Amino acid sequence: MFYFEVKRIIVVIFGALLNAVALNFFLIPASVYGSGFTGAAQLLYDFFAQVVGTTAIGTGIWLFLLNVPVAILGWMKVGKGFTIYSLFSVACMTVMLELLPIHALSDDIILNAVFGGVIAGVGVGLTLKWGASTGGMDIVVMILSRLKDRPVGTYFLMLNGIIILLAGLLNEPANALYTLVTLYVSTRVIDAIHTRYEKVTAMIVTSQADELQQAIYNKMVRGITVIPVRGGYTKQDKNMLMLVITRYELYDLEHIIKEVDPAAFMNVVETAGIYGFFRKDK
Repeated sequence: MFYFEVKRIIVVIFGALLNAVALNFFLIPASVYGSGFTGAAQLLYDFFAQVVGTTAIGTGIWLFLLNVPVAILGWMKVGKGFTIYSLFSVACMTVMLELLPIHALSDDIILNAVFGGVIAGVGVGLTLKWGASTGGMDIVVMILSRLKDRPVGTYFLMLNGIIILLAGLLNEPANALYTLVTLYVSTRVIDAIHTRYEKVTAMIVTSQADELQQAIYNKMVRGITVIPVRGGYTKQDKNMLMLVITRYELYDLEHIIKEVDPAAFMNVVETAGIYGFFRKDK
């Protein structure tokens, strides 16, 4: 368990480093913006630099300040573990953004937009895959998924739409289009590393249904359907647990299964839509 958490911390730090590299070496020099709170932090920095005339607060500091109120909400509504790792990721990224110099590796804005998006996507994808997040909208999505079982893609679309619009207003209109390229590329990379779907259905075949069900309840606020099944080859009677989770909880579910029943079989499939609540009623 100790070594597992150490690996998790190392991955989170590495993901934060990749995000900082993408910003300071590719996106910021080209005035191209990232997604979510990262892009919002860039916009605040550029606004104060161009309109107010001060650069006293760097992009990393703005990113941290934006995440503080969201982290407090996440602590109360989502859970301590997820919020701690997310805030740790943001803190690492803030430090690295302040330590790494802003240096353009290329004068080609297309190369900056594409490679910045790829590197940032790898950083975010690895962080999500290991059960943390880069903060900001990820925590907001988790809060919304706990409170309302509604699609959350709209919130991402709205925030990123505002970022794209302001990118064109603060700079040239072309910068808004290059920002769109970065958002598209980073999203595709995250999809390839983690999963593109906000919600997935997990079907777990296990011989320890009661223990596994209780372990999931202790970690997640999710309803579970138990279905009796029988092995086609072994002819053994088992149970299948079926539950719908968000993509941010996939890591935790995999970890729970490994601890309770390493011999369990899990199939994760796309969930295009759900009807009714998928939370566990308290």
